[in-house]
Amino acid sequence: MTAVPHTHPSASRLPGPPGLLYGGDYNPEQWPEEVWAEDARLMGEAGVTMVTVGVFAWARLQPAPDRWDFAWLDRVMDLLHQQGVAVDLATATAAPPAWLVRAHPEMLPVTADSVRLEFGSRQHYCPSSAIYRAAATDLVRALAERYRDHPALTLWHVNNEYGDHVTECFCPESAAGFRRWLKRRYRTVETLNTAWGTTVWSQAYSSFSQIEPPRTAPGPVNPTHRLDWRRYSSDVLLECYRAEKEVLNELSPHVPVTTNFMSMLKELDYWAWAAHEDIVSDDSYPDPADPKAHIGAAMNYDLMRSLGGGRPWLLMEQAPSAVSWREVNLPKPERLRRLWSLQALARGADGILHFQWRASAAGPEKFHSAMLPHRGTRARGWAHTVRMGAELRRLAEVGGTRLAGPAAMVLDWESWWSLEGEDHPSRRMRWPALLRPWYEALFTRGVTVDFVPPGADLGGRRIVLAPNLHMVDDAGARWLADFAMAGGHVVCGPFSGVVDRDDHIHPGGPPGPLAPLLGVAVDEVWPIPDGGWTRVEMNGLGLRAALWSEWLDLEGAVPVASYTSGELTGLPAVTRRDHGAGAAWYIGCHLGSGTGAVLDVALAASGAIPGGPQPPPAPGVEVTRRVAADGTSYLFLLNHGQDTAHQPVTAPGVDLLTGTAVESSLTLAPSDAAVIRTSPQRNRT
Repeated sequence: MTAVPHTHPSASRLPGPPGLLYGGDYNPEQWPEEVWAEDARLMGEAGVTMVTVGVFAWARLQPAPDRWDFAWLDRVMDLLHQQGVAVDLATATAAPPAWLVRAHPEMLPVTADSVRLEFGSRQHYCPSSAIYRAAATDLVRALAERYRDHPALTLWHVNNEYGDHVTECFCPESAAGFRRWLKRRYRTVETLNTAWGTTVWSQAYSSFSQIEPPRTAPGPVNPTHRLDWRRYSSDVLLECYRAEKEVLNELSPHVPVTTNFMSMLKELDYWAWAAHEDIVSDDSYPDPADPKAHIGAAMNYDLMRSLGGGRPWLLMEQAPSAVSWREVNLPKPERLRRLWSLQALARGADGILHFQWRASAAGPEKFHSAMLPHRGTRARGWAHTVRMGAELRRLAEVGGTRLAGPAAMVLDWESWWSLEGEDHPSRRMRWPALLRPWYEALFTRGVTVDFVPPGADLGGRRIVLAPNLHMVDDAGARWLADFAMAGGHVVCGPFSGVVDRDDHIHPGGPPGPLAPLLGVAVDEVWPIPDGGWTRVEMNGLGLRAALWSEWLDLEGAVPVASYTSGELTGLPAVTRRDHGAGAAWYIGCHLGSGTGAVLDVALAASGAIPGGPQPPPAPGVEVTRRVAADGTSYLFLLNHGQDTAHQPVTAPGVDLLTGTAVESSLTLAPSDAAVIRTSPQRNRT
């Protein structure tokens, strides 16, 4: 067998066949061997170029501690290669086999209530377990030694959806690992006591050996204890991934490595994880019953692109139609399957994969849709599969192009964890709920968002948005202040600048180190009860604050909007302060859909409102632009609305989906789309 050349992880294109990748999870171990040839033939008919193989095949690959069975996988790999289908080969470590679990039941995960979870599902392992890690890396080594030079191998797929079912384990081995982690972080127990504030409630420790995970206790648990446990749990799962990746890098350094993320998952700090991924990949399952599902999907896709530093990413899983795990699982109409696949491309993906290729006949996912449904090629879904493959071939030249936006959105996982701690002024303050109206306002205005961690390079940005920075330190505050001083605009949302990295309240209260930038002081936070709201007026425009408000004192800022009802009547709700050549805005309440009115003012002041070559989007239309190295641009226009949309375009071009020329405008039926290629000379900004 001869190794195929692979695109370097830092290159502009994903590895594998030219063009856009297309395919999904393939589980041949679930089917008799006579089915495999049919699968390969139908993959060719559908235009499939990549499949993920072996995600849950550990028991088939290693039926016993001292017995391996690779013959079946050899035949599958060869068959796929003969068909011209590249393989994303999984390490199969997400579901340890029964023989391993029964020999070592101590590797099973334990809940905070000290309940040991049983075998019979998946991800039934403690991330801290040395036994699990040794068995997993042995399997990875065997796979890498056997298949590293197989011509079908294009990508390594480590484990699967880390954190999907088990994000933490409270067993004795996890406790020991936590103590080692704490020793590395704090060095002395005295330093830990200071960081954890253990003078409260007589919680002081005289030895690291006295510390346990934050198991279920009689009352509230020390919040910094919980925060460090959250940090440890993310880190220890990352250690599992890195242990497997180290083996793969040793034995097959020419093959890139990924693990599939789960969109905006709270439990894992994906900034830390993405630093160890050669290619960012994501599993995305928007709900067809949600009329705004496409907005949440766009937000997640922007995050995936951002995690990879703007490089093309891979949609590793989406449902061809219905999923199997919601209370009610609506099928996905073909128009949405097409539109939502194109949406991932519009936001930087270079591949559209699905779960799964052939519908399962048994198991918990037997009612999950597939590219090849239970009814086979007679099913309507199969026709959709074939049409989608043909459409992606028409868009092949989009592969490797990039997009970036003028707006940066700050996402700090540790701040998210701290924000959603217990015993806060309101448990309704949740990061996704705070973020969503900010993102939706930008989405409807056609402003592309790049997510950034605190301290990121902001070169080329005009505006930085922080819907919430509950946790911020002096360095993070200086980062934002320096950006504003140089001419940028910063917009911060409520309940920001509250705690430091140890989850302690900043001296003087919020906004802590952000105060010099924002020019306000929070005298008292003022949560709004469920169902209640407070009127806010901005330049004659009436808005509503719900969930949250704050009593603000001006210390250098000027009011932009004020409360006009309730106890805070007459006090500022939104402020602005000039800072160097830029400005800083503070929205001290949760305005929901009214957030866009404030952002309009900030966007206009920053110059980040779309202009130049592309008019604003028509109602319901999503607009993005991917650009090639030679300046050729690809304007994606997706109509998510219920009505026909008339979208003006400034630069004429050709719609790659239909082959028709487009001059000054385009009419899009509901759920229709266009991808307009514009030559470099007609793409001047």
